[in-house]
Amino acid sequence: MNRELFDKLLAEKAQAAGAEYVLNSRVNSLIAKGGFIKGVVAEHDGRTESVAAKVVVDAEGISSRLLREAGLPRLNGDKVVYAVEAEVDNVREVETEAVEVFVGKDCAPGFYAWIIPRRDGTAKVGLAARSGNPKELLQRLMFKHVVASCMLGKSRILRTAFHTITLGGPIPKAYSNGFLAVGDVASQVKPTTGGGVIFGLTCARIAAEITSAAVRHGDLCEKFLQQYQKRCNDKLGFDFRVMMRARRFLDSLSDEKIDEVLRACNRLGLGEALGDAEEIDFQGKLFLTMFTKPAAVAALAYFFLLYLAANP
Repeated sequence: MNRELFDKLLAEKAQAAGAEYVLNSRVNSLIAKGGFIKGVVAEHDGRTESVAAKVVVDAEGISSRLLREAGLPRLNGDKVVYAVEAEVDNVREVETEAVEVFVGKDCAPGFYAWIIPRRDGTAKVGLAARSGNPKELLQRLMFKHVVASCMLGKSRILRTAFHTITLGGPIPKAYSNGFLAVGDVASQVKPTTGGGVIFGLTCARIAAEITSAAVRHGDLCEKFLQQYQKRCNDKLGFDFRVMMRARRFLDSLSDEKIDEVLRACNRLGLGEALGDAEEIDFQGKLFLTMFTKPAAVAALAYFFLLYLAANP
């Protein structure tokens, strides 16, 4: 997916619905009165101004700055990985219809690396890690990794972006009087893969509906706004619980065990068994689907025994 065009499309749809963007701005703090969030203090083109709001929605990404001011729990700093993604050219010997994934402590300790090829010979190359310098790990992946270097050894890095990914599951409370937190800032991110678009948009829709209802009813207290958290939990809670357990399982495996798991999956035909799976984003539902496929059931039994061994 072309993320730049996707974000532009969302922006255009929001403007068509009445949203107004104020660029070159930064929110410095929240305005709190009588136990309610009433707006923000923002810096715009070098000027500081106060902006009143009936409800403030914090969707700023990986940060706990405004969460603290709103009296909400912070992101779990022990459950984050540090990512880098680059646009590169001159990619060779890569299958354009597949995404290459690399795991192991040497290339991406605590997470994984990826190559997403395009038909024009360019690709998105990235990784995330719990430890180490992401920039140095990217260089090692591209030019020293025994497999990836065959594809990327002649590539040039055209653009590079760095970001942090939260894998700790949703924060326990994402609302207070006159305030909601949505997306990465509320850790609404898949603990398995680090993806946040589908879950973030799902929660954003719920936030919009609850916020609209709160304004119509003139009830902006957290007792009313807690419906946001309840509906998010009802929609995604099972998926998050499954993925959190899967993340703990993955974190418990050594490189040798990961190799063993992948060989077992291949031997059991797990890839073919799940080839027609529709719910790849909602992985709790995918987990339930696995019980209808004999190869997947065998793989689950194997994973369960490994999990028990790693978590006595």
